[in-house]
Amino acid sequence: MVGEAPPVDEPTLTELGDGVYAWIAPGGETGVANAGVVVDTDGITVIDTLMVRSQWEPFAAAVAELELPVRRTILTHAHIDHVGGTKAFPNAAIYGSPLTSDALDLEMPIDAYKHFMPAFAAEFDDLAEVGTRPVTHLIDGAAQLTPRLEVLPASGHTAGDLLVLVADADVCFAGDLCCFGVTPLAFQGDPAAWADVLDAVVELADVIVPGHGALGGERDVRDLQAYLRACVAAEGAVAAIPPGPWDDWIDRHRDVVNVERAALLARGEDALPPSMLQAMGLA
Repeated sequence: MVGEAPPVDEPTLTELGDGVYAWIAPGGETGVANAGVVVDTDGITVIDTLMVRSQWEPFAAAVAELELPVRRTILTHAHIDHVGGTKAFPNAAIYGSPLTSDALDLEMPIDAYKHFMPAFAAEFDDLAEVGTRPVTHLIDGAAQLTPRLEVLPASGHTAGDLLVLVADADVCFAGDLCCFGVTPLAFQGDPAAWADVLDAVVELADVIVPGHGALGGERDVRDLQAYLRACVAAEGAVAAIPPGPWDDWIDRHRDVVNVERAALLARGEDALPPSMLQAMGLA
């Protein structure tokens, strides 16, 4: 059925509608992200580019099999698991928020990546050598980018998130504003604002392509929303998160980051949670 990805051991392009594809990475754990492809009148738009060579090379090869030029790459946010493969599409314009643009202009914190994502440590030196491409086109407001693609700025997972809507296929590429079956990570976000923005996300499309995890819809978004609100209500105490659909999610060690971040913001402190600093080897 359109909109349902088959179970696979390796990522593959799954067609969600006419010329609309999701690259769904099984698992969706830390460092393992999804991406998208939309065929438009002038060629292809790629949505996010994954992180390290072992991820973006197969993705770029699958895109090449469509035998159309890649005209645009849209980055849903600045985190490395979504932007590391920008050089896989050397002729594409790069669209991103001002925050994403600023982040890509900075030196990559390779040691922090290695500490936080040890499963990919052997590939980060290669990533540092290859580098990433800068944003070429800033998105700082809602934009009808092509006849098929509308880009909508949002905030929650980061202050510079972008949603990509393909209305004629009833598909929304949500980046990390949506994670399904995977515990979200709010170390640079605002869990309360994030939960609120999900009210708008469910109105955009029936099929939601998350940044991590399986394809989903409104029920999955509502479960994520309830989890984020539980993190806010926990007031810094992980044990205060009640049982819920999230009991079966992976990466629940992120709970402490999320409740710490919510508590910091509640006190007016826009700072990285201590648990996240420790996870990156910075504390």
